[in-house]
Order: sequence, then structure tokens, then C-alpha cells
Amino acid sequence: MQGQMWSYILKRVLLMIPTLLGVLTLTFAVVQFVPGGPVEQLMLELKGKGDAAVSGAESSGGGSNYRGRQGVDAERLAEVKALYGFDKPPLERYFMMLKRFAQFDLGQSYYQHQSVWQLVVSKLPVSISIGLWTFFLTYLVSIPLGIAKAVRDGSRFDAITSTMILVGYAIPGFVLGVLLLVIFGGGSFLQIFPLRGLTSDNWSELSMMGKVMDYLWHLVLPITASVLGSFAVVTMLTKNSFLEEIRKQYVLTARAKGLTEKQVLWKHVFRNALLPLITGFPAAFIGAFFTGSLLIETLFSLDGLGLLSYESVMRRDYPVVFGTLYLFTLIGLFTKLISDLCYVYIDPRIQFGAGGGS
Repeated sequence: MQGQMWSYILKRVLLMIPTLLGVLTLTFAVVQFVPGGPVEQLMLELKGKGDAAVSGAESSGGGSNYRGRQGVDAERLAEVKALYGFDKPPLERYFMMLKRFAQFDLGQSYYQHQSVWQLVVSKLPVSISIGLWTFFLTYLVSIPLGIAKAVRDGSRFDAITSTMILVGYAIPGFVLGVLLLVIFGGGSFLQIFPLRGLTSDNWSELSMMGKVMDYLWHLVLPITASVLGSFAVVTMLTKNSFLEEIRKQYVLTARAKGLTEKQVLWKHVFRNALLPLITGFPAAFIGAFFTGSLLIETLFSLDGLGLLSYESVMRRDYPVVFGTLYLFTLIGLFTKLISDLCYVYIDPRIQFGAGGGS
């Protein structure tokens, strides 16, 4: 068993290499054809400053021979290309990028004068706050609710709760966030919760308990907007999983032996029904650290990974784009491997097959 497991892990790790290369190669190739790269953006900015200088010179009698009128010269263009590394052929830049990534060097941002690692770490507190609270609240509410719905399948309780969670699922998080701000954030009705950020301006002056309460108070609206849509998926998955197990033969056998419904549910059904959810825990938990909702972060002025990714794409900050893509893809692949290992550990019936699957 141990030998099969290590063979399976080695095979999966080796398969990650072509997957990573495929993702990076495809993205790199697409980027080569996207107009408005960092060189073009900086050249336009320099040319704009030159045009502004021309206007100032002409208004003060500078004449029409001012060099800024002619745009940015070839020497300056070469300097800008060398600054961003675009003086080298695409293939050479591609292999240089792969060499850096093999050493876990994600590079430096073109615009923010920080390493990509520093940027990711600086944005993590916001994404962790939103992601982890959303994860814990979703599972803490959805699993008990799904079990209750399975036990009461077809009842009035089941119908009412299904309607409520499906309505919540149908409302986009951004729309719900706007509604919450209008009602509770000082819009047209009440001013109960803060509008932006994770802490108040005087946060450093507060006591320890005051800091905790201030942090939680700021999280209420963004977490509510983020978590509501997640309830439906986990709740219905839990309900359907329990219903499937309840209808199996071993449950009928347990009932025939005189076990109570509570004993059947918690001793027999519970473990098997939670398998799909438990195996998804690693991906959901790790993903909570590196996921960011752009719309939620923008709406509540939260500077997290979602906003970083969006701004990097819009500004063509390629080191940040490629660095975060590489990092998140690698984390996703390892998380999938951990989920598969958890599945085998929890359910002894699953074996590592000769084909490398579980």
C-alpha cells in the first residue's frame, strides 16, 4: 500500500510539470499578440509629457522646434525596451522566465517597484479575511442545514429552506453588496456598518478587544455578500449525498436490526455521506488564502489579490500576471493531489490503481 501511494504521488508530481508548462506557454503566447504592452504604455506616457511640455514652451515663446513635438526618439525607445527586458527575442524571454520560476523567483513588478512575492504577501490579509470567513461560515451553516433537509426531505421545512437558499444563490454577490451598503452602510436608510476597508482610521489606538471588534464589524457586509451564494451549493450537495446514502441497502439492514434513526444517521450514514465534502476541504481551505473577488473588493475598497490580478492585467504588468498565474496553478495542482489522498485515506475501499488514479 505504501509503495503504491508513493508511486502514485511521484507520478502525479511529474504530471504537474507539463501542466504548468502548458498553462505558462499558452499564456505567454497569447500575451505576445495583446496590444498596449508596458513598453507602449510608457512610450505614450512619455510622449504625453512631451506634448504637454511643447504646449508650455509654445505658450512661453519656445517656438516650434521643441524636440518633444517629434515624440520619443529611438534611443529612448531602446532604453525602455531594455528596462522591461523586451530587447530580447520572445523565445529567450520565455526560457528566462521558466528558469526564474524553477528557482521560485517570481520577478519584479514593472510599476509597483516590489517583487511579486512581496505584492502577494501584502495582499494576502484581505483575501484571507474574506476567504477563510466565507469558508468556515459556509460549511458551519450548510452541512447541518443539508443534513436537516435530508432527514426532512419533502417537508415544509425542506421546501422553505430550498426556496430561501436558491433565492440567495440567484442574487449576484455584487448586487447584494450594493443593496447592503444602501440599507446598512449610510446610503438611503441606516448607517450601521462601515463603508470600506478592514479597519478604522484609529485602529492603532484601540485596545486589543476594540481591534478585534472593529475588524469583525468591518467584515460583516463583505462576508455577507460573499457567503450567501455559497450556501446553496454546499447545502444541496450535503442533502443529496445524505439522501443517496439513506436509500442504500446497508441502512435498511441497520434499521432491521433495531437501531434508532439517530444511530443509523450518525453511526452509518454520516461518514459515507460526508466523503465528497471532506475530500473537498483541502481545496476549499487552501483556496481561501488565494482567492479574491474583484467586485466585492472593489465595492468595499478592499485591496486584495482579486484587485491585484485585475490591475496587473489592465496595466500589462506581466511579471505579476505570470508570477501569480504560476503560483496559483502550482498550489491548485498540489491541492488536488492532497484532496485525492484524503479520499483514499478516508475511504479504505478506494485503492491506488495501476493507472495512477485513485
